[in-house]
Amino acid sequence: MSKKPTIISLYTGAGGLDYGFEAAGFRTSVAVELDHNCCETLRRNRRWPVIERDIFDVPTDAMLDVAKLRRGEADLLIGGPPCQPFSKSGYWANGDTARLNDPRANTLAAYMRVVEEALPRAFVLENVEGLGYQGKSEGLAFLLWHIEKINKRAKVSYVPEFQVLLAADYGVPQLRARFILVASREGLQFSFPEPTHGKPDDVQQQLDGTSLEPYRMAWDALADVEPAGAEDLQVRGKWAGLLPSIPEGKNYLHHTDRGDGKRLFGWRRHFWSFLLKLAKSQPSWTIQAQPGPAVGPFHWKNRRLSMRELCRLQTFPDDVDVLGDQAAVQRQVGNAVPSLLAEVLGREVWTQLLGLGALRSPLSLLPPDRSPAPPPEPVEPVASEYLHLEGEHTPHPGTGKGNGALARQDATQ
Repeated sequence: MSKKPTIISLYTGAGGLDYGFEAAGFRTSVAVELDHNCCETLRRNRRWPVIERDIFDVPTDAMLDVAKLRRGEADLLIGGPPCQPFSKSGYWANGDTARLNDPRANTLAAYMRVVEEALPRAFVLENVEGLGYQGKSEGLAFLLWHIEKINKRAKVSYVPEFQVLLAADYGVPQLRARFILVASREGLQFSFPEPTHGKPDDVQQQLDGTSLEPYRMAWDALADVEPAGAEDLQVRGKWAGLLPSIPEGKNYLHHTDRGDGKRLFGWRRHFWSFLLKLAKSQPSWTIQAQPGPAVGPFHWKNRRLSMRELCRLQTFPDDVDVLGDQAAVQRQVGNAVPSLLAEVLGREVWTQLLGLGALRSPLSLLPPDRSPAPPPEPVEPVASEYLHLEGEHTPHPGTGKGNGALARQDATQ
């Protein structure tokens, strides 16, 4: 095929979705992104036209002009509107979130505005899994209402299909769940791909005669990566000295009355990622965009992850360099979609919705299988500076009942 199908990319970030769709055969015709560091990353790595402005200030006609497309000509619109109002971490901290009442949720409306004004052949919207939580799905209802209105006003037939996908189920070495909505302008129904990878217990002969490959592990992604000499990856802060006493694949819960360490904390008194450490023989947990000094996942060598290691866990192509200081790199990569997951979705859009024929080449972003992983790193004793914490600790009383949540409630009354 001489001409690659075209993409309009919104909220492009560092390009996680775009790299994956690129691997599936698509071409980003225009990328709209506000964050300067993300734009510099995109410009360094690809020749995609980048509009460095707030989407609310960019008319859709301007996007089409830059992309050299007219209304209805784009093959695909992709993007992940900023997701803070629907995030699990926000819910854990506050007991609930403002969700659609949060002004940041207006990004969903901006995305749908471009759908209506550009009328792509198909669109893919990505978000946190919390967008579709049962009983908390007003964001999803908002999207479905918009799609119905667009169909009536523009006389098109977008049929939305949506599902929460676990990236590890498709070979990504990371346990990252994402909400995905796909719709075809011509009314074609989209079928999400079946998982190709699974936990060791699930890697058995399936009922239909197929079998799953084992999950790709952190070791598969990171075995041949060495940090750049200029990167400062030292862990700092109050809890830095405690990290060496946490075994691979564990977090602070190791040092509670239900763990095997010392009783230094109450059960679930911290968020899951507090002092969380990677294990070579397991997939990574979700990479955080703005971790505090004690928030992981950390490397099994008791340090922060390097830029290349973060990119590997997100299955970015190896020719991509993320620009900016350490915080900017972490934010860009942590906010991204695993590129391999996007490559898998792109192949399905290519065949199911655009009718471009089956792609038989191997997935280009799938990490190699480097099993078996080496044994875990040795665990050090608890440093003396933390021994005064040992004793009885009460467990967390429940969501929205902790000290922080109660303090916030009192402040609003």
